[in-house]
This record gives sequence, structure tokens and C-alpha cells, in this order.
Amino acid sequence: MYYPTFLTLAIDFNTMRYEFRLAELLGHTPDRRKRPGTIKAIVDYTGLDRHQVASLLKNEAKYIPLEALSRLCDYLVEHGYARADELPGALFAVKPEHFWELLARRRRLEICVGVRRPDGDDTPETAWVVASDAVLMGEVLNGVTTLGGTDKLARSQNSNVRELPTHPETLKQTLVWSPGNVETTEAIARARYVYDEFTSSSGDKALICLGSVKSNPVVEMILADTFQAVPFESQDKVAKASERRCPFFLRYRDHDPHPSCASAGMRLSKDFDAKEAGIYYEQADGSWAFAGGQDTALVFYIYRESLGRLEMVLSGFSGRATRLLARTLANRSEAFWPPVYQANYLQIGAYIVQYEAIESEAEPYDILRTDVIGNPIVTPLSAEVIERRLRG
Repeated sequence: MYYPTFLTLAIDFNTMRYEFRLAELLGHTPDRRKRPGTIKAIVDYTGLDRHQVASLLKNEAKYIPLEALSRLCDYLVEHGYARADELPGALFAVKPEHFWELLARRRRLEICVGVRRPDGDDTPETAWVVASDAVLMGEVLNGVTTLGGTDKLARSQNSNVRELPTHPETLKQTLVWSPGNVETTEAIARARYVYDEFTSSSGDKALICLGSVKSNPVVEMILADTFQAVPFESQDKVAKASERRCPFFLRYRDHDPHPSCASAGMRLSKDFDAKEAGIYYEQADGSWAFAGGQDTALVFYIYRESLGRLEMVLSGFSGRATRLLARTLANRSEAFWPPVYQANYLQIGAYIVQYEAIESEAEPYDILRTDVIGNPIVTPLSAEVIERRLRG
């Protein structure tokens, strides 16, 4: 049997957005009572290792050599599961982009960013949005409208594929004051207004907040509402860090604005002085870990399915971390799926992203780069940590 020569290399399923459809073609099911002898039949015909066949059926194999692929194709043709002219293409399918689809399927999408202005300048024309937030916004719009670049691939490989919306029907952009640019009461009032308007509106909708609480106070509204905290009320003086309502914590830099927040501050508790600025998070055993400072980011979302309401926070601790996060969303969005907690029509995703930035000599145009390179380490928060706070 002849198969195209472009498959002369092993396929790495960890780096390509494809999944292996062997089980689907065979009608294979995990229930042992309904799949007598499937693995044995394939092993006897192909001579492949039993564990290798089992991992291919589970779509868990990292690689598949060309020789093994050829034997499987022969087996499928010989036993009538597929035609020769359909193979090996029928064995591969584009992996669904669940993270982006969660956003794309909302009928209304609202993106909220923080606005800054020169000191003492009240002219609206001089207000500005941080460049890194603009880069992140562009990646969000790209991901939502193309399902992370997989939409056309999915449609081209299967003309009968279920039609999915590739963008919300309505897009709204919202601006709020970044802390330190106006009186704190004014910044908080604007944040409350934006969040209350979103939550009180009807219909299927999503709100994406770009930036940390340092630049976007609506982030505090989302986190406080999720974890039953009083927004804009500091928890730095709780007796123990485990008593904090939010399972992650942003420690301000000394020169940052320091708005009182349940999700941010200067100390984790009375007896826990968070000496380093950056992001901290609680682990399953109740201890708190320091994720890092400049090159650290947070991805958080909560989807209340019964309400059709999705809220998301995409936050880099620094401008560079924000641009690095934009790259991760473009290339590794699958790292933020599935949600870490699912129960009672509620889905919550919470991920700490740490970057090992590649050091290079500074260039004059670095500030304009949108392709900042860094190796992301994505750490999902423990479901137990989330559940403890949801219980109150």
C-alpha cells in the first residue's frame, strides 16, 4: 500500500493541534465489555506493541512512526474500516480549540482595558492604553474570530463539520480608569458601573478584562464576586494566608499604586510578609508559593453555564509578561483547558504562567516587539483550593 511521502517523519501530538482518530474509525469504546479483542486483533495483524496500540486508541501517543502508521492503514483497509484513498488523512483530525470556542460561542463579547493619562491632563485626547494591553487585545480578537487558527482547518477536513460561530454577534469595548490616574473613588465607581452593567444585562455574554488589578480595577470585581469577597477591601491583615478569599495574590511593587483590594496588597497575612513583588498562589496542601515577579502572568475564567455568563482575566504582572502571555495564547491556548474546577453548571479555570525569558542584548526597537520569546510553564491551581473558597 502506498501512502504520501510527506509523512516520513514521526508526528508529535504535543506540538501539533491534531488528534488521532483510530478509536473513532474502529468504533472503539473504553468499556471492556463492548470491545472484545480489539487491541489483540490489531497487535496480531500489525505486529505493533500492545501498549503502543492502547495509547493510540486513547489518543495519548506522543509520536507515531511512519512504519506503524502504514501497518495501521493496512489493517483499516483490510477490515473495511476505511478506503485506501482516505488514508492516512482519515486518521487525523484538527484538535478542537475549546478555550477559544468558549469565548467564540458567546453572543456578546465585551473587552475591558484600563486607561491612563498624563499627570494633571484632563483632555480626553491624551488618554492612552498601555502598548502591551493593545497587543494582548489583538491576540484575543484573533483567537476568538479564528478559534486560535483552527477554524478553517476543521472545516476543510470535514465538509459535514458542525457549524460553529467564529465570532460573537456583538463586540463591545469598555474603558476604565487605571488606579493612580484619577481619585481612587472615581476609579472604583467606574469599575462598579461597568461590572454591574455587564452582569445585569440579559443574554449570552462574556467579559474579558485585560491587565492586572494595578491597571484594571474591574479585575477586582470579577475575583471578589467569584470568591465571595468584599471588593476593594484589603485582606492583608487576615490572621492566616489560608483565610484569604482569593486563592492567588498580587503583591504590589513599592512604586505601584496600592488600591485596597481583596486580590492584591502588600502582605499575605498578619504573619506572612510577602517580601517579593509578584504573584503568589495557594497549593493543594494549603501552603503558598511565589510564582515570580516580572515574567509572571495569570489566566482566570469563570463560566456560569445556566446564566450564559463568562468572565475572564488575562493579566501579566509586567508589560513584558503581558506580551509573553499574548504569545502563549496564540501558540499554547490548549494549556488553559480543561477548567480546573467543574460542578453544578460552573466551570472555573485558574492558571499561573511563569516564563523563562530568553536573555538577549537590548535593542532600541524592543519596546515595539510583539513577538517576545519566553518558555511558558503553566501551573493549574488545585481544584481543592478553588472548592474550599466556593464553599465559603
